[in-house]
Amino acid sequence: MTEKGWDQFLTDRDKRVFASAGFGATAGYGERPALLVIDVNYAFTGEKREPILESIRQWPNSCGEEGWDAVAVIGDLVSACRGKGVPVIYTTGVVRNDGWDMASWSWKNTRTAESSTGADPRLSNRDGNEIVDEIAPGPQDIVVYKQKPSGFFGTPLQSYLQLLRCDSVLVVGTTTSGCVRATVIDAFSQNYRVTVVEEGCFDRSQASHAINLCDMHAKYADVRSVGEVKEHIDGLEPGMFSLPAGQVGMS
Repeated sequence: MTEKGWDQFLTDRDKRVFASAGFGATAGYGERPALLVIDVNYAFTGEKREPILESIRQWPNSCGEEGWDAVAVIGDLVSACRGKGVPVIYTTGVVRNDGWDMASWSWKNTRTAESSTGADPRLSNRDGNEIVDEIAPGPQDIVVYKQKPSGFFGTPLQSYLQLLRCDSVLVVGTTTSGCVRATVIDAFSQNYRVTVVEEGCFDRSQASHAINLCDMHAKYADVRSVGEVKEHIDGLEPGMFSLPAGQVGMS
């Protein structure tokens, strides 16, 4: 495997096993990609840049400053894709006002009830599922609402990709170990070529972020730098896709 940022978390044995077993080959880009922006909302970034241990006081799912670093990268990729007419598809969560449909989310986290709205409504009127303003969806973008980790589970994402005749996805967002990974595995399982943009993903745990990038690169996706991915986007033929022309609405 090509050395990446996760090397510090691997043992020498791990590195030899990956190399000997043949993992981490380059799958390559497809010809008709869509950019998937996974769950980059205020629940996962907080409302402003601040250290994670401060941010999670109000937003228990926040990933802190790393989230805002990734937002800047994602914004550049969104602009590049829009400039070429490449589909930009966002996912974010949706939940009933009474929280009944959060279901299994509540089983492993004692602060689940705070996740969408923030811990104290006196401190914020933001809906945690609102996509951050800096990369807000535009009229030609698509928003998919989900209730489980994968962007594919129980949503029309697959049918939209089929409608657009996409053969590949470029994936950014959060969390690397959770919703990004789940979406990547489902995309891989449906035979899309998958590229994960390393600097465009973030997580609350540094170790989980690195190891999940490593594992996705080994088996399910090419983990590439933002520079490589922007170069690929720049080389695409403009106007390949028939995109929505109307206003953003629930999918």
